[in-house]
Amino acid sequence: MSLPLRFHLDDLSGEPTRALIARHLSGMHANSPPESVHAFDIDKLRQPGVTFWSAWYGEEIAGCGALKHLDAWRGELKSMRVADTFLGRGVGRAMLEHLIAEARKRGMRSLWLETGSSAAFIPALRLYESAGFVRCGPFDGYTDDPFSVFMTREL
Repeated sequence: MSLPLRFHLDDLSGEPTRALIARHLSGMHANSPPESVHAFDIDKLRQPGVTFWSAWYGEEIAGCGALKHLDAWRGELKSMRVADTFLGRGVGRAMLEHLIAEARKRGMRSLWLETGSSAAFIPALRLYESAGFVRCGPFDGYTDDPFSVFMTREL
């Protein structure tokens, strides 16, 4: 099902956005040991080189995602999260397509990501694989970790 979503370049100051980021971080810590959680908090999402979007269905936040510049040609997906009430409704795919389009606009040639390896991450892994991402080794300062899956795709 495809919802009519509005993507908003988000400064992370609104309460709905902050609550979704808090939920995202909580979920990451519930499913991975602390040293294996690489999710960004609000401060890291505001750092130079990171652009953050929220997705809205009417007045409700439906999801979020960020694009981090690794260098002139590569970007990393960060903080992909769908609000619990919107799970299974195409929001994750819509956000992923939005981030891929933004990366292309910026002249990036490839995208990279790190996600978890436990059963809780299977829906995310399936989404990324269906969008052409393939597993790879650690990148950009990450280290090999049994709780992480690294993926990339050319644009």
